[in-house]
Amino acid sequence: MDFELPLRSENSNKGTFGRVLNIAGSDYMPGAAYLSSVSALKAGCGYVFLATEERVINAVAAQTQNVVFAPLGDIDNLLKTADVLLIGCGLSTSKKAEKIFTDTIKSVPDIPVVIDADGLNILAGLENPKLPEKLILTPHIKEASRLLKIETEKISADMEFYAKEISEKYNCTTVLKSSETVVCGKDLNIYRNTKQNSALAKAGSGDVLSGIISGLLAQGMDEFNAAKTGVYIHSLAGEYAKNDLTEFAVLANDQIRYISCAFKKLLN
Repeated sequence: MDFELPLRSENSNKGTFGRVLNIAGSDYMPGAAYLSSVSALKAGCGYVFLATEERVINAVAAQTQNVVFAPLGDIDNLLKTADVLLIGCGLSTSKKAEKIFTDTIKSVPDIPVVIDADGLNILAGLENPKLPEKLILTPHIKEASRLLKIETEKISADMEFYAKEISEKYNCTTVLKSSETVVCGKDLNIYRNTKQNSALAKAGSGDVLSGIISGLLAQGMDEFNAAKTGVYIHSLAGEYAKNDLTEFAVLANDQIRYISCAFKKLLN
């Protein structure tokens, strides 16, 4: 399958390639905020604004100087200039996190939204939520089980069918993750990535993938193409990381290092 990357005009500036607002992290999961934010930048977007707890800001700032930080109280203002919203990575499912999630989803403008991790767990507990039109959900099998209220064994046995079920239920593009990954568009088009790689079976891999997809969306890709291209890039990065580091020793942070190798392959 051919993958088209966003155009990169030489006559450009940091605003040309989009702004991702990432609402991520919590006191006990600051790493998810780092991984998802830096992955979006490595995928080519111009800005990532990370809205999170002060402790998470301090933790992420100690690891990178490439992210713009904002307190959670600034979310409404940040949404006015964001091109993409990514929400849920390491957010937790506390009452405070649930309020942040529901308030943000209600007020998000007409921009693409990616919901991952704890955002999906919060979503699964909501009754008839009003969701954005341009929506990507990125569940693994257990999160999909919560969204559909169906046993994980059934979902694992027929991932394409249940990816379509999620897309129909939530009117979204679905990225259903297991050892293989199925992407289902709102029109129920299917892309299946069959590359299996145990090196990607590490905490934080999903945060990296969500960041890549968000970064592609910020550059103007539509939801289905951003999702399938993001899955492919993440898979390639994992392959390169495994070849250099072995399937035992790859961390989520290593996956970020190899995103550039994946882009090189696609650009050749």
